[in-house]
Amino acid sequence: MLLDTIRLLLFPALMAFAAASDLVSMTISNKVSLALIGGFLVLALAVGMALPELGWHLAAGFIVLAAAFALFARGWIGGGDAKLAAATSLWLGFDQLMPYLLYASLLGGALTLALLNFRMIVLPPALEQWSWLARLHRKEEGIPYGIALAVAALLVYPQTVWMKMLGA
Repeated sequence: MLLDTIRLLLFPALMAFAAASDLVSMTISNKVSLALIGGFLVLALAVGMALPELGWHLAAGFIVLAAAFALFARGWIGGGDAKLAAATSLWLGFDQLMPYLLYASLLGGALTLALLNFRMIVLPPALEQWSWLARLHRKEEGIPYGIALAVAALLVYPQTVWMKMLGA
């Protein structure tokens, strides 16, 4: 029962928190990524995940970490985004990695276009009082890509090994 609750709530709650945090502050705390990593390891050990499968999940996380940090080094994504993508990939493994990356790319592109259009309009004075919205409106600000990463993760999570265990 407790493991089912963890499977159903931990990952989605951390994804929602990461998206909201990135939207409001343009940061994703390292604590979110660490909680995802810790939660994955605890859950994998608790359900008795086979060592080879655990290794493949870890490999997916490390590969995404390397690729995401290459994007970070070029200034294309933030460090929090890179760590979130890697920690998320631990949970998804190679089984759902490609759908996750595809959704994240498409949603990230749509988010970028939406924000670029939003930044071309004049922000009404009543909305300027909301500091997070005013910051999001500034042309020199980046894109809160963690939103796309989190939504993509939530879209593929129902197909993961974690959710399939619930139906067994």
